[in-house]
Amino acid sequence: MPNKVDPSVNFAGVALKNPVVMASGTFGFGREYGAFYDLSALGGICVKGLTPTAREGNPSPRIAETPMGVLNSVGLQNPGVDAFIQNELPELRKHDVAVIANISGDAPEDYGAMCEKLSAAGVDMIEVNISCPNVKAGGMMYGTRPGLAAEVTAIAKRYASVPVMVKLSPNVTDITEIARAVECAGADAISLINTLRGMRIDVATRRPILKMNTGGLSGPAVLPVAVRMVWEVANVVKIPLLGMGGIAKGEDAAQMMLAGATAVAVGTACFSEPLAPLHVLRELEEIAGEQGLSRVSELTGGVRAW
Repeated sequence: MPNKVDPSVNFAGVALKNPVVMASGTFGFGREYGAFYDLSALGGICVKGLTPTAREGNPSPRIAETPMGVLNSVGLQNPGVDAFIQNELPELRKHDVAVIANISGDAPEDYGAMCEKLSAAGVDMIEVNISCPNVKAGGMMYGTRPGLAAEVTAIAKRYASVPVMVKLSPNVTDITEIARAVECAGADAISLINTLRGMRIDVATRRPILKMNTGGLSGPAVLPVAVRMVWEVANVVKIPLLGMGGIAKGEDAAQMMLAGATAVAVGTACFSEPLAPLHVLRELEEIAGEQGLSRVSELTGGVRAW
């Protein structure tokens, strides 16, 4: 019989009952999935990305299926940070689950204001999305330049009274440079990877399928890229990592943890199987037990690289 394993993990000072977290942008604010199971079964929920004011997002079509994945250009549709605090956070707080607020902004001060509000409102952690254009830097993405990534991280840390996690974009030449920069700027944790930029074209009409032409690719196709990037980053930083990108089963999560992740996030898999995170957790525990481990956390960083 496999060992009974302890699934709990300490993630940057936040106690998670298990390492399975819901990825931002794939779970809304949890209401829809709460109809399928008790959200308290999860380790944490990264809520849909929040901005200073409400956004309607990009025009349709903004979702396109691909072999082994999904392209999206939803465009950060959300009710705004104040509406989240008033209407959504109280509902989330009814469940025994860590609440992680994901934030995006057009300028550094946007991040500071949101961190201050969300910290006071009582979220457990803030995830800073740096795959956003800095309008004051000519539209340059925060996540593509170490200096810009460090700047927004430092501002978030200055105004947040809860741990700050920075979400890295894979659409860079060397992700380890960005990881080092945000760690030096004070980040408590790093999440990776965000979506890979992709495109599909309708051959009959010769038009891109997405109205915005390109979108972010997620799903099983990106798993090997995500595992590689988590492994690379784990070798250059000391802060904990939330690994994500294509996780659909326990073996995927185990790969991510062996590469160096302390916790993992499930996202696109929920679109076809709402119970995916529960399956991932059960299978992950089984793998740890079969390997004779007493804690799931013992998987972290256990890869035996050649």
